[in-house]
Amino acid sequence: MELKTVKDAFDRVAKKQKLSNSKTLEVVDMMSQEIDKALNTIQEAPPAGSDIPLYHKSVVADLKKTFEEIDPSKQLEAPQKELNVALTKYPKVLEKTLNPDLSMAYRNFEFDPHTVHQIIADFLYRQGMVNIGESFISETGESESSARNSFIEMNLILEALERRDLGPALNWAALNSDKLKEANSDLEMKLHSLQFLEIAKDGNSNEALDYARKHIATYSDTYFPKIQKLMGSLLWKQNLAKSPYADFLSPGLWTKAAKELTRQYCNILGEPSECPLSVTIEAGSLALPPLFKFLNVLVKNRKDWQTMEHLPVHVPLPEEFQYHTVFVCPVSRELSSEANPAMRLCCGHVLCKLSINRMSKNGTKTFKCPNCPTDIDASQCKQLYF
Repeated sequence: MELKTVKDAFDRVAKKQKLSNSKTLEVVDMMSQEIDKALNTIQEAPPAGSDIPLYHKSVVADLKKTFEEIDPSKQLEAPQKELNVALTKYPKVLEKTLNPDLSMAYRNFEFDPHTVHQIIADFLYRQGMVNIGESFISETGESESSARNSFIEMNLILEALERRDLGPALNWAALNSDKLKEANSDLEMKLHSLQFLEIAKDGNSNEALDYARKHIATYSDTYFPKIQKLMGSLLWKQNLAKSPYADFLSPGLWTKAAKELTRQYCNILGEPSECPLSVTIEAGSLALPPLFKFLNVLVKNRKDWQTMEHLPVHVPLPEEFQYHTVFVCPVSRELSSEANPAMRLCCGHVLCKLSINRMSKNGTKTFKCPNCPTDIDASQCKQLYF
């Protein structure tokens, strides 16, 4: 969902609440100080020859006058009013942004229960929730996921990385070194660099150099500049945080290594690096807002979206959710599909089949390519396969 509007409204409410609270504390503190002054005056010895009860009354009268001058109600009225306005608008923004009726986007579509169960089970195993995953498999009557043991191993390696224990990750990388090289992955270099830095951090320069000669020198042809920086960091081992190599202390290096390990582990396993269930939910949540807008129009026009073969609106998903090549016809602006495939013209340009049929009157005449002056014969167009 598009939550920026909600966040902005929430931030405005939080800001107004903070200002109102600050002003309230300021006024309360001011009044408290005046009360303390009055109490101190009463507790002190009254002026010689004065009537004590009358003196005390005059002190209280002065305090009352001071309170009237401070006028706390008036001082608090404006910030409280601004807060109330912001609070009143916030639910309206929520209602407008978050559609409470998700059922209107529901489509009566049959999913294969076995596939759905396997996706959920793999998600649980990926997250390290082995016991829950096994309970789920047992209750659904599914056979055990083939990737179960592999995901358990992957999570054990990742947990070790969180503890700054590189042993399991290095062992796995060594066993799969050839496959990592085929994938052009720098995972091994990342892991060995982290191990080198861990050794050097303890002040063991000689041990760190021995480790570099044994495990890092072999990457000199590819990663020579990085190796130079690693060696240079030894000169600042006592104060690395204030050196030109301070970025070697960044927790982000460990995060990147963990992400790369997950990606390569899943790649070697033949599984997607991102969990299919997570991707489906995230991509679906991004598709809902434009879909809701379209469905509201559809309802007014009394059309049924259940009968539509394709998603009726364009959903601009981020690059990380784009897994397949797609083609949009430059004439009709429609996505290619099995029923309307992309076709290569003899001039090299591409259109969708339905556009070619319309422009050629179902193949009965030639037509001009929309992108160049070439005459096109529909019978010479060839289907493209992505």
